[in-house]
Amino acid sequence: MGTKSSYLVLMGICVGLFVLAWVVVRHYSLVAAVVMSAVAAVIPPVAAMIANSREDR
Repeated sequence: MGTKSSYLVLMGICVGLFVLAWVVVRHYSLVAAVVMSAVAAVIPPVAAMIANSREDR
């Protein structure tokens, strides 16, 4: 899998976690929604590092 597709997958997971946390999970557990949001907040910097690491050097 290339770096661009890895970036898109990670960002899709990030958006999905935020939406799922605040649309569905918060009705059952606010703590779980906050934890999901915290995990989702860590994903974009990791995705950027992966996207900027060039394997074809």
